Amino acid sequence: MIDWGWLADHVPALLYRTGQHLYLAAIAIVVGMSISLVLGVVASRRRRFYPPLSLFAGLVYTIPSLALFAALVPIIGLSVLTAEIPLVLYTLVILFRNVVAGLDAVPQDVREAADAMSYAGRARLARIDLPLAVPLILAGLRVATVSTIGLVTITATLGDAFGGLGFFIFEGARRGFATEIYAGAIPTIVLALLLDRLFVVLGDRLTPWARRQRAVAAAA
Repeated sequence: MIDWGWLADHVPALLYRTGQHLYLAAIAIVVGMSISLVLGVVASRRRRFYPPLSLFAGLVYTIPSLALFAALVPIIGLSVLTAEIPLVLYTLVILFRNVVAGLDAVPQDVREAADAMSYAGRARLARIDLPLAVPLILAGLRVATVSTIGLVTITATLGDAFGGLGFFIFEGARRGFATEIYAGAIPTIVLALLLDRLFVVLGDRLTPWARRQRAVAAAA
């Protein structure tokens, strides 16, 4: 049974933890996307860098999250960095590969036409390559965001200051209080679903040509 009285008394705490959860996730996604974009562009243009970077990202993803959080504590202590470094690293395997895949998906004839129109280097990247890579990059962001929302709950093992909604899950489990577990788990699931839907809508807005192609394919 859910203790509605407890929930009513802890609304401010729930709002605070939800904000903290989103804050930690947002930092990880923004930093992870920035790093992945730079590395993805480099790897797309200089293919010899792709295998080692992809291997590194894949190896990091195989490390259990709880072990990685714990391993950082003796090295850098308890801080936001202790929480964010693993969260950022876990985004790289998804975002880096999607950035490279998106850039590789740009049709060769489009690139040749851009070169013929004197688009080169950064100009072609900004005005041709990246816009056409948006669908795959957004797909990666969608998966990485939902994954990060879930992983932020694990940061509660570092202490109250970094727990987000995971604080309620771990505290409820420790006390054997189901209402508190639900107070952390259900909002986390709702956040993941809402952000997933947000990226679907954002993708439709930013890539109207892709929406039209899907409509044509469905009609056929």
